[in-house]
Formats: sequence, structure tokens, C-alpha cells
Amino acid sequence: MTTELERIKILEGKISQVVEYISKLIAENEKLKAQIKDLKMENKNYMEKARRTDSLDENVKKLEKDREVLKQKIDTIIKQIDKIGV
Repeated sequence: MTTELERIKILEGKISQVVEYISKLIAENEKLKAQIKDLKMENKNYMEKARRTDSLDENVKKLEKDREVLKQKIDTIIKQIDKIGV
């Protein structure tokens, strides 16, 4: 009879260990879910910044082209002024 009680106590101890382990896993799972949520938000922010950077790059390229066109026009005007000797 005592061996059966001892076996039940051993089983009870093992069940307690399993329950404790599952509790730890649940807590870790919740922590990981929170980290995933944070990383998704961070990724979303990086993607938005990347889109804005691309847009700014396009604007800079356009402004550089506009600057070059204006430079050429100014050079043309200066050459015309030089021709008339002013």
C-alpha cells in the first residue's frame, strides 16, 4: 500500500512539474507575442520611412534636373548679353 502512495506522490510531483513548465511556456509565449507585435509596428514604421525616403529622393532628382535646366538657361542668357556687348 505504501508503494502505491509513494507512486501517487511521485506522479503528483511530476504533474506539478508539468503544470509549472506549461505555465512558463504560456508566459514565454505571451512575451513572444508582444515582441512580435512590437516588431511588426517597428517594421511598419521602417517601411513608411523607406517610402518617404524614396519620395524625397525623387524630389531631389527632379530639383537637380530643374537646376541644370535653369543653369543652361542662365548660361544662354549670359552668352546673349555678351554678344551685344553690355
